[in-house]
Amino acid sequence: MINEEILNLNQDLDLIFPIINGKVSMAINRMMYRNFRKKGLDITPEQWTVLAFLWRKDGVTQQILCNSTFKDKPSMTRLLDNLSKQNLVYRNASTSDRRSNLIFLTDAGKAIEQKATEAVYETMDAALAGIDEEGSRQVRSLLAAVFGNISEALEENT
Repeated sequence: MINEEILNLNQDLDLIFPIINGKVSMAINRMMYRNFRKKGLDITPEQWTVLAFLWRKDGVTQQILCNSTFKDKPSMTRLLDNLSKQNLVYRNASTSDRRSNLIFLTDAGKAIEQKATEAVYETMDAALAGIDEEGSRQVRSLLAAVFGNISEALEENT
C-alpha cells in the first residue's frame, strides 16, 4: 500500500509542480504577449505588471514597484530603462529623498491602458474558458492560498 501511495504522490507532483512552477504562467505570458501585439502594443507581460501598477498609482518609488511586482532591483531597473526608452514612463527625482526617483507614466504610457487591459482580459477569458464562476472562485482561492503559504514561508526564512 505504501508503494501505491508513493506512486500516487509522485504522479500528483508530476502534474501539480510544473503547473505551480510556471508552466501555466509561461503559457499565459505567451498568449498575453501575442494579444498585446494584436492590439499594436510593443510591451511584454513583465512590463505590463509595472504599467498596471502605475495606472492605479502613478508617481511611486522604484522600491514600491519592486515590492508590488515581486521583482528585484536590477530587474526593475532594466524594466524601467526599457519602458523609458519606449517613452511610456519617466523618472523624476523625489523632493523628499534625493537618492530616490519617482516613476511616472508619460502621456503615451497613459494612452495604452485601454488596449493593454483589453489584451489582458482576452487572455484571461481564454485561460478560464469552460470554467464556471464557482470553479473560477476556487482557482483564485487556491492560488491565493498557495501564494500566501509561500510568501509566509519566505518571510520566516529571512
